[in-house]
Amino acid sequence: MKLRILAAAVSALSLAPIYSAAQELIQPIKPPMQINLGMVELGKKLYFDPRLSKSGFISCNSCHNLSMGGTDNIPTSIGDKWQQGPINAPTVLNSSLNVAQFWDGRAADLKAQAGGPIANPGEMGFTHTLAIGVLASIPAYVREFKTVFGTDKIDIDQVTLAIAEFEKTLVTPNSRFDQWLLGKSDALSADELAGYKLFKESGCVACHNGPAVGGASFQKMGVVAPYKSTGGAEGRSAVTGKEVDRFNFKVPTLRNVEMTYPYFHDGAVNTLPEAVDIMGKLQLGKTFTPTENGKVVAFLKTLTGDQPSFALPILPPSSDKTPRPTPFAK
Repeated sequence: MKLRILAAAVSALSLAPIYSAAQELIQPIKPPMQINLGMVELGKKLYFDPRLSKSGFISCNSCHNLSMGGTDNIPTSIGDKWQQGPINAPTVLNSSLNVAQFWDGRAADLKAQAGGPIANPGEMGFTHTLAIGVLASIPAYVREFKTVFGTDKIDIDQVTLAIAEFEKTLVTPNSRFDQWLLGKSDALSADELAGYKLFKESGCVACHNGPAVGGASFQKMGVVAPYKSTGGAEGRSAVTGKEVDRFNFKVPTLRNVEMTYPYFHDGAVNTLPEAVDIMGKLQLGKTFTPTENGKVVAFLKTLTGDQPSFALPILPPSSDKTPRPTPFAK
């Protein structure tokens, strides 16, 4: 009888992390489902192809670099003719989990987002018509588009759909925190677990929840005290036209956050300890002690998952009829 009781106790203890994880507001990242592999391969080429820009030098990967956490690690991105953008480039990693795209949510999904930078004069500086003309002049692209979409005609919907399909694969599972959620009780250190406890008890998890640990809502930046922004972005009000939405931004994902510096919509904060300190004071009315801050930061670093791994695409060569890019001049 005693042996049975002991065995039952051991079994219960071994399942404890799984049971506790089921009650958490953060869920593990899951691999992408129902992916069209042919479309993914085409989208990957388009994502890395600078010929979709006016200058012929800027690709999606320029601002959302997959070797740098899906961003560019500068406050605001550099666009066509060396223009400095008005807002920090959010990470593309796990972006399929967002409620909407861009900081102000003006794009409903990845497909809607993909076409924006191509035609933005401050980013890739092209037009959809000219970008399609470039692709249609490249025989290898024409063949691949026909294979994937079953038509000889290339259009911007196909381009954005393919890029979006590729971006759906850019998830980062298997972080140490996910391992803990899935039952690996020793995946986190005592300080990391203490940091997660502080993260929850302080109220951070009210906005930073779900599989992406964020990205699921729009919140005001500066709830308890105003945030002094270094940029001119007005937030969600630019989309809704409502004053109540001014300075409301999409809550950023905290997945891989140690890699996606600088922080906030204006990229004004360079380090995680500073970001935690500011968010505690402005959003929660809480001043973290240096020890508490260190523990929260330790927890945040456990959210770094497996980075996308694939062979870089060999881009189709231009033909003699491919339009020449405009020089990348100042």
